[in-house]
Amino acid sequence: MRRIYDDELKSMHAQFTKMGLMVNENILLAVKAFINHDKETANRVKKNDKAINNIELEIEEMCFKLIALQQPVSSDLRSIVTVMKASSDLERMGDHAVSIARSVIRVKELHNKRIPLVEGKIADQAKVVKDMVEDSLDAYVRIDVEAAYTIAETDTKVDDLFVEINKLCLKEMAKDAEVVPGGTDYIAVSGYLERIGDYVTNICERIVYLKTGELSELN
Repeated sequence: MRRIYDDELKSMHAQFTKMGLMVNENILLAVKAFINHDKETANRVKKNDKAINNIELEIEEMCFKLIALQQPVSSDLRSIVTVMKASSDLERMGDHAVSIARSVIRVKELHNKRIPLVEGKIADQAKVVKDMVEDSLDAYVRIDVEAAYTIAETDTKVDDLFVEINKLCLKEMAKDAEVVPGGTDYIAVSGYLERIGDYVTNICERIVYLKTGELSELN
């Protein structure tokens, strides 16, 4: 019975990791679509989000089943609760990727004037976020608390780029009224990436909790 239970726990963790990889890929696709004004890829992001939502429901069902049928001890219960909360963070990250995709479709339809310098900064911000997501999933698999702290600190870079992008957009918008609609979208997209960074920090907090049983505020 214990072996079956351990297999179910491993399956739960595997599904969480799979969901994380799916979310990360969708974030990258969304940013790529935004920078390239690629409406087709943006629609692909929206379609992918349905699969992400479905896997979150599967994880939630697995967690409830483990709690109801196996009556897990404290350490295992902590693991199950961690996955439930972290998968919810991933789902919200996926929602922000969809919001970026919707910005792509709106920009494409309105033919907004572009600001290449800002798009480059958004690409930089997305790269930091991508690395954070990947590193947090790796830290989760290894239950690496030290890595979790380091990843959470990286969120400062995401926040700094958000501030920089806002300032650049406002400067360009003040000089040229034609970039105002596009500038507004740039600020929104950077804000979505900033929020994704916050959710990665939440996952890092879950890793610390998983290892130590202590709830820590890392951001």
